[in-house]
Amino acid sequence: MANSGLQMLGFSLSLLGLIGLIVGTIMPQWKMSAYVGDNIITAVAMYEGLWMSCASQSTGQIQCKVYDSILQLNSALQATRALMIVGIIATVAGLGVACMGMKCTNCGGDDKTRKSRIAMTSGIIILIGALCSIIACSWFAHDIIQALLVSVNPFFGSAMFIAWAGAFLAVVGGCMLAASCPRGKSSPRYPMSKAPSSTKEYV
Repeated sequence: MANSGLQMLGFSLSLLGLIGLIVGTIMPQWKMSAYVGDNIITAVAMYEGLWMSCASQSTGQIQCKVYDSILQLNSALQATRALMIVGIIATVAGLGVACMGMKCTNCGGDDKTRKSRIAMTSGIIILIGALCSIIACSWFAHDIIQALLVSVNPFFGSAMFIAWAGAFLAVVGGCMLAASCPRGKSSPRYPMSKAPSSTKEYV
């Protein structure tokens, strides 16, 4: 049986990863670019996220605008948004299943083998969600790199690194929960021979 401490650590890391995924998805700093005019006063920093774009001026004023229509977004942004949502939903579902399969909870019955299988299933679900998030971040990063090749000056924003960190935390936590696979009892390879019974004959 897996150690309950390992399950608790995996659950905690997966929960931290989920928080990172949610924060990274909401933040607008996925793609950043800067424009500097003739003087420092006209410097403007542009942020593009999954849901809105923002402009920050050197005077401290920030203006954000939510995307009007999904049809106006490019394919990379649409795919990143969809994969991040799927990743968050899968991670939430995996954590919910983990609550029934962890040894320190009373949910899921008293069968230890059954609870271990539930915990293993939760780890697999969390791994699927984390994989979707990693693919989403990598896809968006590839889009930024492609923009650099055409002499545009975007660079990675902090939200992407937060989402990446959350995804890797979920991977580690999911692996710990998936390690709860029950071990079957090993049966002897050869049948045990019975000891001959000693009989005494009385004349």
